[in-house]
Amino acid sequence: MDHNTTVERARRLAKLHAEYEPLVLPTVWDVWSARTAVDAGFPALTVGSHPLADSRGAADHEGQTFEEVLAAVRPIIAAVDVPVSVDLEAGYGQEPADLIAGLTGVGGVGLNLEDTVHSEGGRVRSTQEHAAYVAGLRAAADEAGIPVWVNGRTDLFLHAEDPSHALPEVIERLRALQQAGADSVYPVGIQDDDSLLAAVVDAVTVPVNATAHPVKHDVERFRRLGIRRISYGPLLQFAMADAMREMLGPWGGDGAARG
Repeated sequence: MDHNTTVERARRLAKLHAEYEPLVLPTVWDVWSARTAVDAGFPALTVGSHPLADSRGAADHEGQTFEEVLAAVRPIIAAVDVPVSVDLEAGYGQEPADLIAGLTGVGGVGLNLEDTVHSEGGRVRSTQEHAAYVAGLRAAADEAGIPVWVNGRTDLFLHAEDPSHALPEVIERLRALQQAGADSVYPVGIQDDDSLLAAVVDAVTVPVNATAHPVKHDVERFRRLGIRRISYGPLLQFAMADAMREMLGPWGGDGAARG
């Protein structure tokens, strides 16, 4: 994809975040799922690390190399005419400039970056370290002349025994990410907790991303809570696996053998 097209898609992704409340980015993992989502009318997509890994027989949590991820997402991005963001886990050990160069080189115009570094034993970056990495991404995107949308994710709620006790640290981290140049923030693991969702929305001025299950959750609830961006993580793929098992059940296993 040429530079001008990538810039145009990046600008379009930013515009969509301003126009939609919330902007729903279906989390896809291959060309078929991407085209299906676009055909359903969605104006932008995100590629999730977990479903991408599952679709390729690899492990999530940086079980693929950055080069393998780029090779996998290139045909997905090329197959659709909408902006595509890519979940890049904790950065695959890359310097921020190299992460931006690789992503934009295959036409990606947004990214998700988390603070759990699975390639380093699952350690969690400090607030300062995570913000510094996001600042590096922002600087590299600016240098490249491509307004890459940076979604700064934190896993602090996931690591806490009581998520409500982690709220002050989460808010500190989300504000630091916003100050570092994150265009949106993503505190994962609280999609079923109205009070925590409302608290993080009130704490920042950039859009807050929430994870949604396409069957079990209601978009109106997220809108009411002020959530301005939604992605599915692995939950769309999980829901499709549930539906597939239900459809195939009468056709397989012992029932088919007895017939």
